Amino acid sequence: MFEKLDILAFGVHPDDVELGCSGTILASVAEGKKVGIVDLTQGELGTRGSAEIRREEAAEAAKVLQVSVRENLKMADGFFQNDEKHQRKIIEVIRKYRPEIVLCNALEDRHPDHGRSAQLVEDAAFLSGLRKIETLVEGKPQEAWRPKYIFHYLQDRFLQPDFVFDISDYFDKKLESVLCYKTQFFNPDLNEPQTYISSPAFFDSIKARSMMLGKRIGVQYAEGYITKKMIGINTFNSFIQHIT
Repeated sequence: MFEKLDILAFGVHPDDVELGCSGTILASVAEGKKVGIVDLTQGELGTRGSAEIRREEAAEAAKVLQVSVRENLKMADGFFQNDEKHQRKIIEVIRKYRPEIVLCNALEDRHPDHGRSAQLVEDAAFLSGLRKIETLVEGKPQEAWRPKYIFHYLQDRFLQPDFVFDISDYFDKKLESVLCYKTQFFNPDLNEPQTYISSPAFFDSIKARSMMLGKRIGVQYAEGYITKKMIGINTFNSFIQHIT
């Protein structure tokens, strides 16, 4: 039996989770929640680095985030589709870890893989709850499982979030996890082509976005999420009590 997780974070490329929701992961782990990461592809089409190097970088980032598990489904970077074959891969991993909450890519973004993977994960999460869809893990039948919530983190494009998560105490550690990807971001020691995300300005934008979202709720840094499902609460103590 695999360890049940509270939260399972999906990223289509290694480093998506670190950029989009690693502060939330760090805060959740700190309060005792079990968190895992699943990368859909190896990022093999990336201009800088290689699939092998990014695998090593992802492993280092997982240590920084202190997640319980990280695995890669090795879908084809750039060419995976939202079809039965790929949905079944997601269904199998959701049923394996039985998360209450799923975090995944933005619903639309600069990179077309992001929006496509977001819908793939959302569709598979629903189908995972249908018991007549049969799947196996290590040769054994899996039981149906549907996460309670699916939240899409923000990425390059600014989309109006439905709620934001205070990551003020974990922002520095978030950046540490991102910087594990030495081949992808600004690194003057590398002789690699420059890309959209490899300039110092890109890192400035990460900080600026987090500060902007934090300011909206009266904290220093925050991460934003979009949900298609209505969120319910049973106590006003869940709210951040700052005047803004």
